[in-house]
Amino acid sequence: MPETVLDLTLDGPALTAALVDHRSVSGEEKPLADAIEQALRLLPHLTVDRHGNNIVARTHLGRAERVVLAGHIDTVPVAENLPSRLDENGILWGCGTSDMKSGVAVQLRIAATVPEPNRDLTFVFYDNEEVAAHLNGLGHVADAHPDWLTGDFAILLEPSDAQVEGGCQGTLRVHLRTEGERAHSARSWMGSNAIHAAAPILARLAAYEPRRPVIDGLEYREGLNAVGIEGGVATNVIPDACTVVVNYRYAPDRSMEEAEAHVREVFADCGVSEFVVDDHTGGALPGLSHPAAAAFMAAVGGTAQPKFGWTDVSRFSALGVPAVNYGPGNALLAHKRDEHVAVAKITHCEERLREWLTA
Repeated sequence: MPETVLDLTLDGPALTAALVDHRSVSGEEKPLADAIEQALRLLPHLTVDRHGNNIVARTHLGRAERVVLAGHIDTVPVAENLPSRLDENGILWGCGTSDMKSGVAVQLRIAATVPEPNRDLTFVFYDNEEVAAHLNGLGHVADAHPDWLTGDFAILLEPSDAQVEGGCQGTLRVHLRTEGERAHSARSWMGSNAIHAAAPILARLAAYEPRRPVIDGLEYREGLNAVGIEGGVATNVIPDACTVVVNYRYAPDRSMEEAEAHVREVFADCGVSEFVVDDHTGGALPGLSHPAAAAFMAAVGGTAQPKFGWTDVSRFSALGVPAVNYGPGNALLAHKRDEHVAVAKITHCEERLREWLTA
């Protein structure tokens, strides 16, 4: 049994504070997963399943559409920013307030207070989003129980400042190696400098003009950048190897295969001796043309924005479920020591979702 029972009758801001005060750094989510599972099992209109520290709760009302509301329950390491603190300006401070326990609170509030939605609902609470991709709980559920994630449309309550952000970018990280020949630096002409050999790579990056494609009315901005460089043996040795680490953030109209092929083409004549893909995850199309997405946009208002960065909407896209990001937190505050969220945004997101699901 969990040490603390979650009270789902609390309003959104108070429930957010309760979730924040449940410390759940990646890898330590079990107590919070236990508490969420127990709270959801008290709701008779939901069936609840569990896989590891991942909780999935569903309605079975026979509606024409099914919508998935998903959020991760882990946080980055605490930075002396627990317990939570609510100030006089309606700002809730603490680790995970923005990313993304305020979004999880909205999920739980909808689960508890909308027993007969106009669409069937699936609620997903998963672990290990903030760490290596192979640990991601949503990925584990997708592999073990893909039927649990079946839906017509998904909303990931990641921080988006209460604005709809469509899809997400793909991310590719590659190691580009150049080679030379070692020599004493006093007799450099006897060797070949591998760091100097990396100059064409850096020049190509500096001159690169990224695409800005428009997809479903959203303009995505790509980026190809060096994010690390390693080379050198000693201060008196001409280096015989150098590695430039390059990160490509690409729009979701490109497949993973197309993205890799593009990067290989960019550096094809730059003297690269070895091209190693270190990490690669595809993007997700916005899906805003789907009828459920159009109805959702009409309900929440505002203007949809592209998602700059990668989120787990990509996993839903891989399952054939169009998805958007929509949550009360602010992505610019994620992982910061002074992480916080405006309680008005929590209430706003909850109200908009409730109106959409009961209209």
